[in-house]
Amino acid sequence: MFRASATLGLRRAAWGLAQLAFPFVVVAIAWEAFAILGPFPPRLFPRLDVIGSTFVRLIATGILPLHALDTILRLAAGFALGGVVGVVVGMLMGRHRWAEDLLVPVVSVGNPIPGLAYAPLFVLWFGLGNLPAVLLVGFSATFPVIVNTWTGVKAVKDIWIRAAQVMGAADRQLFRKVVLPGALPYVLTGLRLGLARAWRVLIAVEMLTSVSVGLGWLIFGAREFMNTDVMLAGIAVIGIVGLALEKLVFERIEQFTVVRWGMMQR
Repeated sequence: MFRASATLGLRRAAWGLAQLAFPFVVVAIAWEAFAILGPFPPRLFPRLDVIGSTFVRLIATGILPLHALDTILRLAAGFALGGVVGVVVGMLMGRHRWAEDLLVPVVSVGNPIPGLAYAPLFVLWFGLGNLPAVLLVGFSATFPVIVNTWTGVKAVKDIWIRAAQVMGAADRQLFRKVVLPGALPYVLTGLRLGLARAWRVLIAVEMLTSVSVGLGWLIFGAREFMNTDVMLAGIAVIGIVGLALEKLVFERIEQFTVVRWGMMQR
């Protein structure tokens, strides 16, 4: 019985790994075919073995981990700031009419503006270095979190709230037991969108704010010398970190919350 369960678990794990790897295999085959048959020279469109060897070399020499760590720290600080502010403001807008009337026009104007449009202002206000990069990342990530959190709170069914009130739930219990769980799928979507916007802004702003270390600095610096393999290695790290955050953070939060509560299916 134990062997059968272990075998079944291994098969499911293998199948899950195969499903995860399949899109990357398809992209790798297409990339390799285009690198061989396409119009670009190898220096501009290197093959996967060249990218892989460069990736390993940059890791072995410590260059890639150094740049990746600095970028991840900036991302974590900025995104934590933007996520907290976005959730709080979105909750206020969803729960209080005065906050909604006051902030919806501001958010509607600020949300479509690209984060990089604010970069010169942040540099003038806060100087060069890490501070403007972190603040700009947080500012850019805030808007999608606000919009989705506000939408999630407004989407909570009135019958749930009335039922909780009939059963004697206080405002704090109503928020913790009804509003927050009901809005959580939207909040997680907003955090995902905010994280994607934070990545885009951070990689570009690392060059504009004259930081000395970071994936954005590495990618832009490699462009000056046409080191396409180094650029692609840096881009690969961004994708790997994004995938790790999705699988290890967001999916686990969903699994232990909205999936467990029956609000979402996997």
